Amino acid sequence: MEAGRKVYCARSSALAFALAVTLSGCQSKGNVTEVLDPAAIAAPAEQATPAGQNGGAGTGPVQATQSLGTGSAKVTMLLPLSAPGTAGENGRKMRDAAKLAMTDIGNGLLTLTIEDTKGDSTQAGKLAVQAITTGVKVVIGPTELPAAQHIATLSGSKRPPVLALADNFAGSAGVYAVPLSEADSAAAGAAGLAAKGSKKFVLLVAGGPNASAVEKRVANGLSIYGATLAVTVPYSGGDGAAKAVDEMGSLVDTPDAVIVASGDSSPSSVLAALKSKGIPGKAISVVGTNRWLEHPMDPLFEGAYIATLDSSETGPIADRFRTTYNYPADVNVAYAYDMVALTAGIASAVGPDGFSKQVLENPNGFRGSTGLFRFRADGSSQRSMPFYQVQKGALKLVAKSTSGF
Repeated sequence: MEAGRKVYCARSSALAFALAVTLSGCQSKGNVTEVLDPAAIAAPAEQATPAGQNGGAGTGPVQATQSLGTGSAKVTMLLPLSAPGTAGENGRKMRDAAKLAMTDIGNGLLTLTIEDTKGDSTQAGKLAVQAITTGVKVVIGPTELPAAQHIATLSGSKRPPVLALADNFAGSAGVYAVPLSEADSAAAGAAGLAAKGSKKFVLLVAGGPNASAVEKRVANGLSIYGATLAVTVPYSGGDGAAKAVDEMGSLVDTPDAVIVASGDSSPSSVLAALKSKGIPGKAISVVGTNRWLEHPMDPLFEGAYIATLDSSETGPIADRFRTTYNYPADVNVAYAYDMVALTAGIASAVGPDGFSKQVLENPNGFRGSTGLFRFRADGSSQRSMPFYQVQKGALKLVAKSTSGF
């Protein structure tokens, strides 16, 4: 391998981040060919952005455009740096994560330009088109869902891959969905029970644009295990939960499990309706999703199974992130770090022109601070996640890995 494409393969116990990539023409033993370890490179020498007084992301003046690194692979990252509220805070966290990943891995491989979308979908779309038409190799972002959906409609064989950071984005050919979706969490949770012998499932899903995506992923995930999704019942707010549970009872007898995909809302109303029917019980289990965990742990969650990201995977990066920036990392930090590290890893292994569908859609996937993941041809992402059960108000590990694919 050429010196300019050197890959760092240290496997020490101090591993800060491992990115496993299977790439044609760069083979080694087994299915995992390359491990990029920033612990083998260098730790950040200085703190990049001061934390806010409350321990949050830096809140000082935001540059509209920032450039990091001197590498030959040009990458644009679209973040809502100056957006108000939570969106802006998350954008600044992702910027800090990108800086850490560049110091660890990317500075000599990438030239990363970070653009401020201001949290405006129209601005994000314009910046994305500008990046796409000016020769960048990869676009990371945007975080705005309408902008990601707009990019997915753009045609052109020369469009670079887009690693979208928008929540609830389903993905599209060449526009890859990065964050864990409720659809994938539901599918992986159902697969965890199907692997243990459950065969007949019911899906209760919050009505809306994501309902069909959840249904499709769950059905596909179950089919791998010879299990079936017997019926899907959408529900709405108010007394819709109780009506959906009544309808479920009239449509299917004694399912092995009921999956509850509650979207933005708490699942408590659905769980209360299920409890009135004796569910969960000895014969029927309940499967939740990662979206449940955005709400306070409710006693009604007790006994439910959930597949979600493994916080221990983020640990090494989280520790270094806190040391560098003096505030804690979260899942947004992990996603941003992983995508910058992924692009740097590919540039290192196969060069600045190596961002092909074959590489990005490698079926063996990649391992980052959010665990093992891979991108599919339809733009969706799939993740291997731990499988938990809620016991006494906490997540208790049932299986180290379940994926639904």
